[in-house]
Amino acid sequence: MEKKHKPAEKSSLHVRNKHQSRYNFEALKVALPELSELVAINKYGDESIDFANPKAVKTLNKALLKYFYQIDFWDIPEGYLCPPIPGRADYIHYAADLLASCNEQKIPTAKKIKVLDVGVGANCVYPIIGSQEYGWQFVGSDIDDLAVKCAKSIVATNTNLVKNVEIRLQTVKTEIFKNIIRKDEKFDLTICNPPFHASAEEANAGSQRKNRNLGNKNYSNPVLNFGGKNTELWTKGGEVAFVGKMIEESQLFKNQCLWFTSLVSKSENLGAIYAMLKRAEAAEVRTSEMTTGNKITRIVGWTFMDTAQQNAWVKAW
Repeated sequence: MEKKHKPAEKSSLHVRNKHQSRYNFEALKVALPELSELVAINKYGDESIDFANPKAVKTLNKALLKYFYQIDFWDIPEGYLCPPIPGRADYIHYAADLLASCNEQKIPTAKKIKVLDVGVGANCVYPIIGSQEYGWQFVGSDIDDLAVKCAKSIVATNTNLVKNVEIRLQTVKTEIFKNIIRKDEKFDLTICNPPFHASAEEANAGSQRKNRNLGNKNYSNPVLNFGGKNTELWTKGGEVAFVGKMIEESQLFKNQCLWFTSLVSKSENLGAIYAMLKRAEAAEVRTSEMTTGNKITRIVGWTFMDTAQQNAWVKAW
């Protein structure tokens, strides 16, 4: 039987992203044998998984994290966000470029770089990738007790994470940097993948679209193949409100962090976010565009430090 035309390689990913090519299921099955029972031949005549199946997606993530990032133990509770690894890696690599832009285009590596991941989730994926790719130190924060417990378990069970990643519970659910960034503590970078829906209904509609695109006939009662609890998927006012709160609080820590960043999922929200950054008197704003599959997202970064202050900061690197 003649094979159907294969999808293109993931050429839109960042040049340093390890996930440029299609998944090598032979290698992944060797890394994680339990993946074997979930792999089948797709319509293109290649090995793949059913991306509408939450168990298959989670097992693929476990295999990717083991094969590419040497993570021997990784697990999340049922229903929690199971993020696509290639897209998460892209954010880390673009963040590395942002830091390099202040450092004569040299990416700073090792433990001298400290990063705060706002909303680390039960999956702890950003700290995993960032610490394994660049040797950075991470603090991950979250408002969800179970997510924090799970992320701490992932860190404690992997010796290559123990000295590089710390997980903190945000005890005040309405706050972002307060109660997390300690007095005299400095971060070179903050990252965040904010909940981008404005309501549970909007989040459910998004899940229906995703399931329909994956060929799930029962899309009106969607299965969240990548999971996601309420706090991970939606917040009152959507991502504009969340990023706005982040911008507001970032002013309180403008001397303790070089670059604040956040993903912005919806391009129509950029205008409002730029306006808030102007009101906050950010010294510099940068936007990077990422393309993962057919989805385009942006990383908006801002700093309150002028060029001279940035240069003084990076001398510590």
